[in-house]
Amino acid sequence: MKIKKFLPNTIYASVIIILSVACTSNNSKETESQENTPIEEVEDSLTIEQNINWKNWYLSVPINSGSGKATSINYKNIINKNLTTEESKYFYTNDSSSYTHWTQFTGYTTSGLSELGNKYCRTELREYWRGNQDTSDNWSMETGTHILESTIHVDYVEGNGRTIVAQIHGKASKDITGDPATVKIRWNSGMIQIDYYTKPENNEAWTSAYDKKLDFGRVDNDIFTIKIKVEEGKLYCALTCEEKDLNIDYTEIYDYVGNGYLHENYFKTGNYFGWNEDYEKAAQVVLHKVVTKHN
Repeated sequence: MKIKKFLPNTIYASVIIILSVACTSNNSKETESQENTPIEEVEDSLTIEQNINWKNWYLSVPINSGSGKATSINYKNIINKNLTTEESKYFYTNDSSSYTHWTQFTGYTTSGLSELGNKYCRTELREYWRGNQDTSDNWSMETGTHILESTIHVDYVEGNGRTIVAQIHGKASKDITGDPATVKIRWNSGMIQIDYYTKPENNEAWTSAYDKKLDFGRVDNDIFTIKIKVEEGKLYCALTCEEKDLNIDYTEIYDYVGNGYLHENYFKTGNYFGWNEDYEKAAQVVLHKVVTKHN
């Protein structure tokens, strides 16, 4: 207003033009800079937070979503710290840039309300491998190499001492029935156990009726990294635990494609508590870092 009052109109108009050109020039440089920044880089700067690329995951907690099923939490709510008080009881970020997954049996599972002694509850991350945030965003064992590396420690597991900390989960698709928990990495009273489904008989669905279990290494409550790899259709696992001086290199476990496995898949990691006998006992798992690789 002061410029308009004391300057002649011609000078005032010139000033406005100069200011307008300067602002346009600066905005052009800003826009040009933004346009020259790769989209992927911008997305990563927003979603890679404290050892996890959040756009590739969603979180399930055993709280009623309103439909009688467990609640699914979008990664943006985690990044923006937009969890409810109840949700934050099950999942929260620590000062050490790790993530606590606490759970107990509530009855609310991903497939619906369950009675005691039936299904199990979880506080667990589900992968969207391309970041599409859609449950059809899955990968096939028939092509490429697919790797999950989860760095974890288990604070405690009450009840029977068992919780699943990582998985490869299969998904039903056209002409392929069943949703098999194909590979389960179980913390069993301090022992890392690989529970893997094998080829069923008589063209039956892939289920736990044909699973095998392999004790892979003892980690107790120390920090460990479990690595799961599918390469050329074969499953490999590796395990490291510095406190236990444990360094198991990739070991072939099972040839899935060679045995006719056709399901599309996704990784999971967290705390899938193997207890459903009461509403009291709980388990707590801390996720320090998770990395996935697909090529």
